[in-house]
Parts: sequence; structure tokens; C-alpha cells
Amino acid sequence: MSRIGKQPVKIPSGVEVSVSDSIVTFKKGKDSKELDVLGRVGVSVEGNEITFTAQGDSRADKAFWGTYRALANNIVAGLDKGFQKELEINGVGYRAALKGDVLNLQLGYSHPIDFPIPQGISIEVEKETKLTVKGSDKQQVGQVSAEIRKFRPPEPYKGKGIKYADERIIRKAGKTAKK
Repeated sequence: MSRIGKQPVKIPSGVEVSVSDSIVTFKKGKDSKELDVLGRVGVSVEGNEITFTAQGDSRADKAFWGTYRALANNIVAGLDKGFQKELEINGVGYRAALKGDVLNLQLGYSHPIDFPIPQGISIEVEKETKLTVKGSDKQQVGQVSAEIRKFRPPEPYKGKGIKYADERIIRKAGKTAKK
């Protein structure tokens, strides 16, 4: 039995949920998201809770049961509060700036990097070295953060590069002179 799947998803005030066939629609104001469960789990909305039920007893059915429950919970949390990831830029001369809907990064290369900000994502730049990626889709926030980090991942000797705010870089000792 799925420990995650059997827990109901609480619907906060302001979020509307409707089920038609195998598509679950979530709405809050003008934002709307859909989750297609492909008929692999049963979905029911009672009061302010969404409950999921497995269609069978196979291992795959139980896996889909927990997965779709977690996806629905992430959609509800994203519409209610949103998700964010914080990035830090370390290095002399490394900085970021917003130019309209483009993030301009200077990371020690011979050219600046222009990263177009995708629809549904907002990026805030604080002090030129701290970025905050915000959005209502957890997967998209994580993906955009990973793409930005990929331009200059942190290196282990001086720690220069882009890292997550809660990430710990394991440092290596450099070369030592022979005595």
C-alpha cells in the first residue's frame, strides 16, 4: 500500500479543483493547471480534499497512485504559495543583471551570457550575486535553476561559480610546493 498515495491532498481556499474523465483541473484566479492521470488512478474531490485510489493491486498501479498524488500536491502548493530556488554567484567580476525578460550573466568568459526567462518564471537579482527563481511549477523552477547553474558550476578549488544557496561545496587542497 502506498504511504503517500493514501494521504488526501488538502485544497486551500481560493483553489478550485474539478475532475472530468482522467483530467484534473486546478484553478486559482487566472492561473490554471491540468493533470492528466491517464486513467491509471481514481480521483475524487470531497469538500476541501482530493483523494486518490489505485486501480489495481500491481506494483505499477501503486507507484502511479503515489506519483499522481504527489504531482497534484505540488500543483496545489504551487498555485497557493509558489516555489522558489535561490542561487549564489561566487567569483571576482562574476555578476548578474536583468534586462527586461533576459537575464544577463557575466561569469568570466570572454562574452556575457544572455538567458531568456521562460514564461511562468520570474527571476529577482539582489546585490548582483544573489538570484531568486520563482514560479508556480516546481519542475520548471528546478529546471531553470539547473540551467542557470550549468553556465558555470562551482569548482572545488576556489569555489567560484554558480551554486544553490543551501549547497555545500567540498573544497580540495591545491598543489603544494616540494620542500
